[in-house]
Amino acid sequence: MILIHMMTKRLFAALVAFTSIMATTPISAQELKQFTLEDLNFGGENYRKFIPERLYTTWWGDQLMYQDVEESGLIDMKTGKKRALFTLDDINGKTDGEKVRTLQRVSFPYPDKTLALVQSKTTRMLFDWSKCEVVWKQTCEGETETHWNKTSRTSAYVKDNQLWITNAEGKTKQLTTDGSREIVYGQAVHRNEFGIEEGIFWAPDGNRFAFYRMDQSMVTDYPQVNTFERVATYEPDKYPMLGMTSHKVTVGIYDCTNGNIQYLKAGDPTNRYFTNIAWSPDSKTVYMFELNRLQNDCQLVSYDATSGNKLKELYREKSDKYVEPMHPIVFLPWDSKQFVMQSQKDGYNHLYIYNIGTGAIRQLTKGNFVVEDFCGFNTKNKSVIIATNEANPIQRNIYTVDVKSGKRKSLDNSRGCHNASLSKSGQWIVDMYSEPDVPRHYDLVATANAKSLRLLTSKDPWEGYQQPIFESGSIKAADGTTDLYWRMVKPADFDASKKYPTVVYVYGGPHAHNVEASWHWYSRSWETYMAQKGYIVFILDNRGSENRGLEFEQATWHKLGKVEMLDQMKGVDYLKSLPYVDANRLGVHGWSYGGFMTISLMTNYPDVFKVGVAGGPVIDWRWYEVMYGERYMGTPDTNKEGIEACSLIPMAKNLKGKLQIIIGMNDPTVVPQHALSFIDACTEAGTQPDFFVYPGEGHNMMGHKSVHLHERITQYFEDYLK
Repeated sequence: MILIHMMTKRLFAALVAFTSIMATTPISAQELKQFTLEDLNFGGENYRKFIPERLYTTWWGDQLMYQDVEESGLIDMKTGKKRALFTLDDINGKTDGEKVRTLQRVSFPYPDKTLALVQSKTTRMLFDWSKCEVVWKQTCEGETETHWNKTSRTSAYVKDNQLWITNAEGKTKQLTTDGSREIVYGQAVHRNEFGIEEGIFWAPDGNRFAFYRMDQSMVTDYPQVNTFERVATYEPDKYPMLGMTSHKVTVGIYDCTNGNIQYLKAGDPTNRYFTNIAWSPDSKTVYMFELNRLQNDCQLVSYDATSGNKLKELYREKSDKYVEPMHPIVFLPWDSKQFVMQSQKDGYNHLYIYNIGTGAIRQLTKGNFVVEDFCGFNTKNKSVIIATNEANPIQRNIYTVDVKSGKRKSLDNSRGCHNASLSKSGQWIVDMYSEPDVPRHYDLVATANAKSLRLLTSKDPWEGYQQPIFESGSIKAADGTTDLYWRMVKPADFDASKKYPTVVYVYGGPHAHNVEASWHWYSRSWETYMAQKGYIVFILDNRGSENRGLEFEQATWHKLGKVEMLDQMKGVDYLKSLPYVDANRLGVHGWSYGGFMTISLMTNYPDVFKVGVAGGPVIDWRWYEVMYGERYMGTPDTNKEGIEACSLIPMAKNLKGKLQIIIGMNDPTVVPQHALSFIDACTEAGTQPDFFVYPGEGHNMMGHKSVHLHERITQYFEDYLK
């Protein structure tokens, strides 16, 4: 076992040790302030006071700009000093009607012009700070899913379910007439799977854009109900469950020069997924990944943007499990015939260089690590900037990679977790990072030689408060060989001679992780609240979670919950080996996939866990949505045995401990049918879960209701575990 240990704040004994050196009187743990959920929870009234300070920056070409609420300006890239260019009052003094409320979202779209793009609720405008005047504006009231093109200054957006544009002269045009809840335009499709986050994609020249059209008229309605009316009203969601009829997506191209719409001739869209749309540098060709419904056959295909005709298949990848395209191709700025593609085909997500005519050129990155982020290009030295976990599986560090040789060089301190924002040429990055004992730092880094300038050192926002002890380490998975990483949060006044009630916090599903080498080991603030009340909280990333490679992620394929439980129980074995963990007072809590895991652990190991709180839990994968569910579990026809084996309905009879299930009454992700069916099974079996519902809420509790939720979760453990 590898053990990495750190403490964020030493307690009374450590402070006393310094009294011979320091002239101040030590403060005991009891004298430090206590947190409330209003301080710790994102919906709390005081939450913003207790998160590390941020530096809001953006790039104006290769010049770094800062964005305060009421002021924006230059950051001297040699000294880090700020120089104001304009204020909120400067802009609002030149506008009519709705005022701009903050400059933290201002952008600088033109590297050679002193123009800032700012927006109020009703107006989009370009403010020339050298003249202190608004030089261009455009109405934006009522827009949703908006995509503005800096070249043509045309805005494409959705309004009243229809697709619209407003050009640079302010002329507005409605492009569609059949939009509705059943025919969806310009929005993310396929339930935001496959890396899809938007539905409008501008060509570089600003004269065309691609857009999604999703026909879900054939998809079954799930009967959600609005209970806030005097008589509850029917407000259904479109929700295709495993094996059921799914929606059909097509991709259209709108030409601003002639007003024509041409759909890509991709063939019958039935049971197919279209994702990761990209344009050629000359704006003549559209590229997208196409995936079959089984999600085991993926093709990269090019189309003529004018005719919609299919040009060629550039790449194909198959798998006996699944292929998961998550990123569009990106062309090299210095070679319009070559592009970077990301794939996990060698077992880890890596970068590959392809030619549009001749195909594969070479694999750019290679090794037993994951490229977590493609940040951009350095056009001067022809390199790419990436973030990987090659230094450590729970770190994220920034590297520059020479495109010709593939040689990598580090751009950071090789510790912690880093995120890079590149200048236009890629010669500079702003590196925002944290470490387990570093809340947040901002560095300006030259990508040519990794020389850095500190822009901001965030202070510890928890100073003066009683802080728990944060630790991290690793154990072996149930296979006996794979390293799994954990986090433990202990009370500030931890005493190893005592025994503590312990709660296992679990998620465990795909595309998520809970442990990383960032501030407090990536701890959720609720864990601090629990530690303050005298609990130990333990978190383990089991096999099936993200950023550990394909074999690690696909270990759970067609048997969700099974391998994850085996790994989580290895974590429990480790907890039981610790003399200060009370094995008779073990609890478990998780949300969504973690809710599924919570009930799985409570019913498969009923003598281990005394108390559980399951939020928004999946109960039976037959009732989950097509894209995510079929990728990992297949369909009731292709994996009937596996789906039945993972259902929690038959496990209801095994419940022994105290279990509280919490859901949003109008959850569109894990529909209420899951929790209600499990409760029904418990009534048939004679077991006794508790149940709480948030009317009108979705999959997660929003705003201040999140404070209420976490107090409720905490109180359940206080009532039955302590």
